[in-house]
Amino acid sequence: MTQSISGLSEAALAVFAFAAYHQLASGQAVRSVVQRDGVGHKASDAAVAELRDRGLIEADGEEIRFTQGGEEALQAVISSIRNA
Repeated sequence: MTQSISGLSEAALAVFAFAAYHQLASGQAVRSVVQRDGVGHKASDAAVAELRDRGLIEADGEEIRFTQGGEEALQAVISSIRNA
């Protein structure tokens, strides 16, 4: 069953938008995204905590890895974009 991303903050949704962009642009499945790129771009700490609390990701400060539920939610986001 796909986990819902309903009710997530915009910062948390942005993590999914970033991953969806990379998957659509590359044509490759995205299972993780950079949390902190070393040149000033980073995912919101609050968003990372929110996604972790929902069981959608695991993060180590450098990389955000989607859990199985997170990967399923990401695919649902991508399907929604394709069907919009």
